[in-house]
Amino acid sequence: MAVSSLSFNSVSTTLSNKFNVAYSNGSVTCPRETSSIEENNCCKRRLLLLGAGVLTARLLPASPLLAEGIPKSYDAFVDKTDGYSYYYPSDWTEFEFTGHDSGFKDRYLQLQNVRVRFIPTDKKDIHDLGPMEEVVTNLTRHVYAAPNQVANILDMQERTVDGKNYYFFEYRLTSPNYASCSFANIAIANGRYYTLIVAANDRRWKRFRNKLKVVADSFKVLDI
Repeated sequence: MAVSSLSFNSVSTTLSNKFNVAYSNGSVTCPRETSSIEENNCCKRRLLLLGAGVLTARLLPASPLLAEGIPKSYDAFVDKTDGYSYYYPSDWTEFEFTGHDSGFKDRYLQLQNVRVRFIPTDKKDIHDLGPMEEVVTNLTRHVYAAPNQVANILDMQERTVDGKNYYFFEYRLTSPNYASCSFANIAIANGRYYTLIVAANDRRWKRFRNKLKVVADSFKVLDI
């Protein structure tokens, strides 16, 4: 699966061409230890972190990251290894979305979901990509929209949270037989370009927009 029927490779190529960012497949290696038992434990731990991809608030003790409190009917996803966090509805389930680091979806409506990905970049701040209007327009029209879709930007905002800058925007994609709406929240930190997208079909957007906006608003990048 991919955003708007585009593969992650094509997304990465487009981003590379427009914003001078590069994507590379990561690999996990275990450091050499003096004890084979310790080495084995190290590998097992890292593989578990890869497989889980998440430390949820339900599994963690109280954390300053969540000091403001988790909204009712939401859970927190906190990935300290990869440096980001967000809330998601408690009744959603985790799923794998091609090219993304994490994702959750409605139990019954797969197209109502949230997903996060990141790619390496030499940029230091979201402003280094360019003015918000230019960046958001390029993303919605040339990255998120498929060739047969028309992209309409409904809103865009620049935000600063804990000293980190974000471009936050809402957009609608329309094709001859289908329409969807999404929130996107993008930021740069830790040598990575992070993207969170939460989406639903156009009909359900009107009913659940506020619920989905909580997810998009909660996205934060963390220092690692």
